[in-house]
Amino acid sequence: MDRKEQIYTAAKDALPGLELSDVAVAEQFCDYCIPCFKFAKLLRKSPAAIASEAAAKVAIPDMTVEALNGYLNFTVSRVAAVEGMFAHKLGESKPLDGTTVCIDYSSVNIAKPFHIGHLMTTVIGGSLYKMYRALGAKTVGINHLGDFGTQFGGLISAFRRWGSDAALEKRGLDELLELYVKYNNESEKDPALAAEAREWSNKIEAGDKYAVGLFEKFKAITLEQAKKVYGRLNIEFDSYLGESFYVDKVAAVEDRLKAAGLLKISDGAEIVEVGDDADKMPPALIRRSDGASLYIARDLAAAYYRHDTYDFDKCLYVVASHQALHFRQLFAVLKLLGEKWADDMVHVSYGMVSVEGAALSTRRGNVLFLSDVLDSAVVKAEEIIKERNPELENKAEVAESVGVGAVVFDALYDGKAKDKNFSLADALNFDGETGPYVQYTHARCRSVIAKAGGASGAPDCKLLTDDEAYEVVKLLSDFDEVVLSAAQKYEPCYVSRRLVKICQAFNRFYNADRIMCGGAEQTARLALTARVADTLAYGLSLLLVDAPERM
Repeated sequence: MDRKEQIYTAAKDALPGLELSDVAVAEQFCDYCIPCFKFAKLLRKSPAAIASEAAAKVAIPDMTVEALNGYLNFTVSRVAAVEGMFAHKLGESKPLDGTTVCIDYSSVNIAKPFHIGHLMTTVIGGSLYKMYRALGAKTVGINHLGDFGTQFGGLISAFRRWGSDAALEKRGLDELLELYVKYNNESEKDPALAAEAREWSNKIEAGDKYAVGLFEKFKAITLEQAKKVYGRLNIEFDSYLGESFYVDKVAAVEDRLKAAGLLKISDGAEIVEVGDDADKMPPALIRRSDGASLYIARDLAAAYYRHDTYDFDKCLYVVASHQALHFRQLFAVLKLLGEKWADDMVHVSYGMVSVEGAALSTRRGNVLFLSDVLDSAVVKAEEIIKERNPELENKAEVAESVGVGAVVFDALYDGKAKDKNFSLADALNFDGETGPYVQYTHARCRSVIAKAGGASGAPDCKLLTDDEAYEVVKLLSDFDEVVLSAAQKYEPCYVSRRLVKICQAFNRFYNADRIMCGGAEQTARLALTARVADTLAYGLSLLLVDAPERM
């Protein structure tokens, strides 16, 4: 039983209607607290009186209980807290064992570059994948490729007009991007290009050998580039089934909609009315009047496929906030079809990404490749490392970990709902609330332990109860709970921010309590240092970031 559960069990009789979620980790005055304001109406007493009366009734071993300003405060015996921290094995708890979580993220578009606008979906989804797996869930990472639509017909048209096999072989995705941008610019001047694009798109759907062959070549080039980036980001996927896989499964969805009396015809198009007075939405467009299926139709087919294939307990879609209406419609249609598992589907939305205030548009060509951003970060990281530690042997390897890690950590440091304005200089600040700062603190811990010849021996927990050491202990003690909250609320920033707090507290401890002091005190302080290092490495891995041993 963890501390919160212990407090809840002891206090629930004294506070009618108490829930486990009411027990909060306190920032000051104590270690845990229960705000008593919600009980005032039921008990017809002031929160202060309720807290005071409850304090007299609640007794917990190794804790003091007192009332303060309407709060019931719990302070853990410092020795007991230190003992509890060391007794708990980091990452051992598997509260989600037996569950299956599907996560749809990154989802690159074929023949388009993997640009910095893909960063958020990729790292948020990748981090949640790691967290859910660490918590015991079976995770299914899905890269729902954007590999269907008239734009691919336009690309074939552009390739036949202005491209060549030689240029494609030499320049790869750069060539495809240039052709894509040129097609979009020229099609605005020449309407015949749009008709040509539709013709080639129809040929792809019809299985024309030449058209399909070209499309598959474009797809292979795109995935080759994307997988290189995924490798650098420590990203994993279990499925690369894209939109095209679900085209022939749309008919089954239409049959379900017809059987339920939901499919209607409006101006020749197939629609489903999904809005009501409480949640006004436009109709979901399933098929256009020309017979082409729409994105939501293929997403409905994908939802059924994923449910039937994986029997998920939760299915997450890590997609930008501007797609919110699409997912509201998608989930609403499934609920109208009577699918109870629609309640297990979640749109994990996030804000938009810009670079120093500039928005990105692939269509217009003002796009910043994510690989170029990572390369720039690595170059800058190596410059900093050479300046800080010129004797470091594996500078290039460490620079890759630090540079890439800086970009990822920066993306995962703020709440996902906020728009992100990326700054390389800010991300690579070794002294700020950044990935390099956490990595450097981890390396400092490992260096101290190495100089001591290791951290062995049972620590005397009484020697880790001073303010600086105990602050570190508190931040380490509930780290697994932080990870669980981050996963359940789809906020990797809970973990990144806790790691920064641990680093700040450890560095205060490091400056206040000399570690290499000999005797029992050294043994205890080295044990705490080792636990910090292990927690930082574990937390960074959940954020897709490496933890170099030396920096």
